[in-house]
Amino acid sequence: MTNSNSRRTFFVLAVFVLCLLAGFAGARAQKSESGIFQQDKGKFSLILDGKTIGHEDFEIAPSAAGWLARGTTTIKTEKGDTKVSGNLTLQSNGTPIAYDWTSQAEKTNGAHILFANGIAKITLEMQGARPFEQDLSFGAPLVAVLDNNLYHQYAVLARLYDWNKKGVQQLPVLIPQELTPGTITIESTGSASSNGKTYEGLRVNTSDLEILLLLDQSHKLMRLEVPSAKVAVVRD
Repeated sequence: MTNSNSRRTFFVLAVFVLCLLAGFAGARAQKSESGIFQQDKGKFSLILDGKTIGHEDFEIAPSAAGWLARGTTTIKTEKGDTKVSGNLTLQSNGTPIAYDWTSQAEKTNGAHILFANGIAKITLEMQGARPFEQDLSFGAPLVAVLDNNLYHQYAVLARLYDWNKKGVQQLPVLIPQELTPGTITIESTGSASSNGKTYEGLRVNTSDLEILLLLDQSHKLMRLEVPSAKVAVVRD
């Protein structure tokens, strides 16, 4: 082999190795930036006492600010359809940055919430009324946002749980549509079964409800059950 051919072969190999290293570094950086979350997109059916009453379309994906969890739920009622939408922007560790919700029924209502240093600054806009502002203070910046009829937010909650630590864990929580702060308790139940399928169980206790989250092996939300209310939310 001539010196010219040797140099050409070495150059090609060097470029190939650099490309491999760049790809590996990019993959590591992407994994690091993803934090506790994983991309997810799908649809849930809302079932009350065995009857389907609505659906939710949702997506959890990276955004410029970190991650965006958004969903829209449509529920059929005797007075017509009720539609609720929510957009939750999060840091990669799960700390909320901002949240917007709208509810469309007989009237259109909504709110914009900014989170900073454990304080939620809320601007509530009710149809036919002047905007109302309120600040709610929490003991820590990591707050679980669990709004009414937006069940993809429990998929976010399943990522906030420390699976390495396990055991009973507590988090401050905000229910935006009710302007209600509180605390929830979360605990892994290990293997759990429903409708002949086996899942990883996560029990969530609020002040008045017990909710069971059923997850796949990657801790993706597949099913949610509230036995006392005869409610089930099932991934389509």
